[in-house]
Amino acid sequence: MSEGTVKSEGAVKLSVVIPCFNAASTIAEQLDALAAQEWDESWEVVVADNGSDDGTLAVVEGYLGVLPSLTVVDASARGGSAYARNVGVKAARGEFIAFCDADDVVAPGWLAAIGGALEEHPFVASRFDTERLNSPLLQKTRVNNQATGLRSYTYPEYLPHAGGCGLGVRRAVHELVGGFDEGMMRLQDTDYCWRIQLAGIPLYFAADALIHIRFREGLRGSFRQAFLYGKYNVLLYKRYRSRGMPPISWKRGVRSWMNQFRHLPALFNARMRCHWVRHFGWRLGRLLGSIIYHVMAL
Repeated sequence: MSEGTVKSEGAVKLSVVIPCFNAASTIAEQLDALAAQEWDESWEVVVADNGSDDGTLAVVEGYLGVLPSLTVVDASARGGSAYARNVGVKAARGEFIAFCDADDVVAPGWLAAIGGALEEHPFVASRFDTERLNSPLLQKTRVNNQATGLRSYTYPEYLPHAGGCGLGVRRAVHELVGGFDEGMMRLQDTDYCWRIQLAGIPLYFAADALIHIRFREGLRGSFRQAFLYGKYNVLLYKRYRSRGMPPISWKRGVRSWMNQFRHLPALFNARMRCHWVRHFGWRLGRLLGSIIYHVMAL
């Protein structure tokens, strides 16, 4: 499938943008779920491929006759989902843009719910379910912080935010803030949410728009994800201190490290091990971030 392959022409109300990289094992389930969606308005799916080499494009090509309108764009010039999302939006034809990920699954009725929400609100977030796609053990190691409302930012307290998967935005708003920050490999969705809110546009929680979320499995993957979250949280802290974010006490950071090692025996508990590793990765990422970005934010 070549860049810019389009199934149909004409006006489109909503574009579903899916950034992907080596998603051959999961993207079919997401595309199947989208193919089953019903909505009275016109819509399309734009897959922005970030340089996959595992057969992802071959899987997507099989949906040319299944989805009502499908476009694939080459987003391999720069790594990262932020870049892929921005490339996808540029290729999209819709007035409304909805983002979802290649390893998650939209629930029945999601498209109509997110489209309906965007009719009333310029910036919206979906509700998350973490049970369908994750084992009971994995569920116990993670928290679904977007099950009943927007995510709270508590270290330190700041504006609410939401995961990039399931965000919906009017094109004019996306363009107003310049899209996602392509220099951020993680937490670009949090940064995006904050920049839009600071521009005076509130983030609305669309409870009827449900997405099933898949957690990262394995200790190594979980550690790496948490490590990068910690690192980029420090970058956010540096950026937004001048925009109303409260300062972080170094004493609080020291206490958090002491608490981490106080719970070291959790490594010998199968259920608690992943939880400890994630927290350790997050704290280590904050430590490195404090060094790299020249700000104390342990």
